[in-house]
Amino acid sequence: MPANDGGRPATAGTAPLLGAADIRRLADELDVRPTKTLGQNFVIDGNTIRRIVAAAHIDPQETVLEVGPGLGSLTLGLLDAAKHVVAVEIDPKLAAKLPETAARLRPDAGSRLDVVLADAMRVTELPQQPTALVANLPYNVAVPVVLHLLEHFPSLEHGLVMVQDEVADRLAAKPGSKIYGVPSVKAAWYSQMRKAGVIGMNVFWPAPKIASGLVEFTRHEPPQTRATRKEVFAVIDAAFAQRRKTLRAALAGWAGSPAAAEDALRAANVDPSARGEVLDVHAFARIAEFKQPLMA
Repeated sequence: MPANDGGRPATAGTAPLLGAADIRRLADELDVRPTKTLGQNFVIDGNTIRRIVAAAHIDPQETVLEVGPGLGSLTLGLLDAAKHVVAVEIDPKLAAKLPETAARLRPDAGSRLDVVLADAMRVTELPQQPTALVANLPYNVAVPVVLHLLEHFPSLEHGLVMVQDEVADRLAAKPGSKIYGVPSVKAAWYSQMRKAGVIGMNVFWPAPKIASGLVEFTRHEPPQTRATRKEVFAVIDAAFAQRRKTLRAALAGWAGSPAAAEDALRAANVDPSARGEVLDVHAFARIAEFKQPLMA
């Protein structure tokens, strides 16, 4: 009988999940070890997988996008909850093994799983249009991956990602918080982010030195603005590049001069002496509308 949590046999009526012994055996078969370069930490606890899948609120008819499936711990749980799973994996060995693992433990998964060998930061097309993103993301690229996927896959309506706990706090931070910054504002352009829990270190192999956080998001319409997303994001980047400075000073380079920055801020009904950390994404969108073209 296949093993699930920590190598324990699956109980009647419970689909098997991968435990610590299973993960290490698969890694030995492939002669792979988790690497810091790819930010790999494999989940080895079935209860954690069930918790993530439950918190993701997946509809049985949904197509779920998973990034970095690794050896398949979360993939199996997602196959139990969703109609279809699209898994994007950058490691060729892991990508080649995943369909085999899924077919062995989920015999019906052949037609319900697509594995895409690619860098998630460069993916702009997928074999299926996903409506949910559920992933254990590498710590070192979590924020750019989330923003990239939200930009290029408007079909993503909601999701749950596991990231470094500190990053989870930043993604979900609100204006006025000390940890509110570029990730917080850019994520808010696409969706409402909410921290959904903390995951301990011992459920991973190798165990990271810090806890992980779960972030839940629900997509909403971006702010109504005449400015483009790129223009708004340029204001956000400039405001937080020197976050201790007033917006008049911080946006001087972006606007062309401190006076031009002040003009744009006042036109947007924003106090030039304020700092970026007190503004929401709608305020940044208003500022972007009022940038004056530089004179030749």
